[in-house]
Amino acid sequence: MNKLLSAIMLTSIMSAQASAAVDKNFDYHVDRFADIEVLRYEVPEFDRLTPQQRVMLYYLSQAAQTGRDIIWDQNGPYNLQIRKLLENIYTNYKGDKDSKDFKAFEKYLKQVWFGNGIHHHYSTDKFTPEFSQAFFEQQVNNLPENLLPLNPGETRQQLLSTLTPVIFDPSVMPKRVFQDGSVDVVANSASNLYGPGVTQVEVEEYYNSLKDPNDPEPVSFGLNAKVVKENGKIKEEVYHLNGLYGPAIAKIIYWLDMAKNVAENDAQKNYITKLIDYYITGDLRLFDEYSILWAEDTDSDVDFVNGFIESYGDPLGMTGSWESYVNFKNVASTKRTETIASNAQWFEDNSPVDSKFKKEKVKGVSAKVINAAMLAGDAFPATAIGINLPNANWIRAAHGSKSVTLENITEAYDMASHGNGFNEEFVIDKPTMQLMEDYLYITDMLHTDLHECLGHASGQLLPGVDQDALKENGSALEEARADLFALYYLPDHKLIELGILDNPDAYKAEYYKYMLNGLMTQLNRIEPGKDIEEAHMRNRQLIAKWILEKGKKDKVVELVKKKGKTYIKINDYKKMRGLIGDLLAEIQRIKSEGDYQAGVDLINTYAVKVDPKLHEEVLARYSTLDIPPYRGFINPVYVPVYDDRGNVIDVNLTYGENYIDQMLRLSNDFTTLGY
Repeated sequence: MNKLLSAIMLTSIMSAQASAAVDKNFDYHVDRFADIEVLRYEVPEFDRLTPQQRVMLYYLSQAAQTGRDIIWDQNGPYNLQIRKLLENIYTNYKGDKDSKDFKAFEKYLKQVWFGNGIHHHYSTDKFTPEFSQAFFEQQVNNLPENLLPLNPGETRQQLLSTLTPVIFDPSVMPKRVFQDGSVDVVANSASNLYGPGVTQVEVEEYYNSLKDPNDPEPVSFGLNAKVVKENGKIKEEVYHLNGLYGPAIAKIIYWLDMAKNVAENDAQKNYITKLIDYYITGDLRLFDEYSILWAEDTDSDVDFVNGFIESYGDPLGMTGSWESYVNFKNVASTKRTETIASNAQWFEDNSPVDSKFKKEKVKGVSAKVINAAMLAGDAFPATAIGINLPNANWIRAAHGSKSVTLENITEAYDMASHGNGFNEEFVIDKPTMQLMEDYLYITDMLHTDLHECLGHASGQLLPGVDQDALKENGSALEEARADLFALYYLPDHKLIELGILDNPDAYKAEYYKYMLNGLMTQLNRIEPGKDIEEAHMRNRQLIAKWILEKGKKDKVVELVKKKGKTYIKINDYKKMRGLIGDLLAEIQRIKSEGDYQAGVDLINTYAVKVDPKLHEEVLARYSTLDIPPYRGFINPVYVPVYDDRGNVIDVNLTYGENYIDQMLRLSNDFTTLGY
């Protein structure tokens, strides 16, 4: 649950302070459709790597892309079949490509690609086709038999009977992740993490029977398994070489083994070997051993994440969605995060939480800024801008964690956002705009650093507290805890003392943006009449609404009107920091004690409901701007260079591929699970 999503950047005001290393002539814009813009990111300093390091990046990028089908299948039981059918219709279409139906079909296919399935990547609502059912059925009937993605024994008509309601009927599989704790979140979610007929109570009882509350090193039960019901009994189908997703995992293992042979050092070779062992067996103890070795390797330049990691896609916050990041160190910017990490104990000791919830000794917190080189699985096309792993609380306490900030991704967002008119529409006055122009880029980056490096790594559970105790609200509350930790320390003179900031008022840029986003601008992603359900959005509204309410008497923050428009006005930044500290202390208590009901009360009171009048206003004001609510990326293409014996000896990097071509190529080259 330790990933800072790029979404916090998308509706915020972006500064002009991009890194000097960025190529100002680089073309970031790729495609635009529905509520999405697709960008490309630059991979700076690729040429500084040695040929061996570039070859390792290539092998790791192959391992990353090879797992693509896994996340598609995790996101929905029909996704792979639908993807193949849609792509075959698209590439074999002989009709009028300017027709309304075909244009709508192309838009829908692009949405499905971006969502890794038929549900929106962020809201998890099912996409609504704008082409007719008759058009779809005609195109399916036009395809020759060999181009139909049929299951064994399935006919064309049976294919249509199965998939037509899945695509067109809004009542069928309407939401991939259902988080309303008042109903069965397992039975109501459309993802493929649980089998038919499985209920929330059954899952919780099953895993509770496996957990030992006295185990000081508990495994992350359910992380790599699908829970199914067989002959009325609950069981796991484990993801491993000879189990579920075996064909895809076999190819991941192949490319990891190739990467192991060109590893930079023994430490890196050892943790890749351990990861392979885990993939072969599915043994979560081996995954913990791998995680420890990975977290302790702070010397390697090239690095990666590959596996079933984050649990946002599971309504119970247990099963990991498959993802991969391939990256290498941004040496210059890493000095900033290394400074923060080296002072982790000071930040822990001086946090405003109860001392019994603090770590007496913060161990092994490492941090670096990276250049992303390949995004895959649940990290593609939409991606995070920061990561802190491992997720297991006992590993963090005993062995530490590794935090990374994806600076080239943040820079791509920034460079693509210039001159969009957001400041003029939503920021209250020119002095505030200027403050953001001067300091938002660095304070946004610093917020990410503090969130990932220190926020997620801070605090501890009391003995015997289950790390899954907060259930469906665990992700939102954990993200709130990390955000609050970062926000609390942004104004601290310690950052001036460490030479990270040069102006004691710089933090105000991030404070203003955070309140603006949490109370108003993120509502651009919500359809009228709907609640907030995504964990990061709930986190931000929880914090902003709590501060607004608790500071109301002293007018710490206000919603004010100017010429009929609503603006955020912060009257007392110091008192706002005090409120942030109060909320941080309470959420840390909730997590440390496993106080489920208190978490439910916080979420339901502040994080879910939307003010309909303010929402209507935000949507109307956004409609005057050309700003997409969501952004994501295509990857660069790595082209291997071979010697005369067929060995890869170097790699070239190209950026010219467009969105459609990349998605079709991925389906052609990396289909591992049928169809």
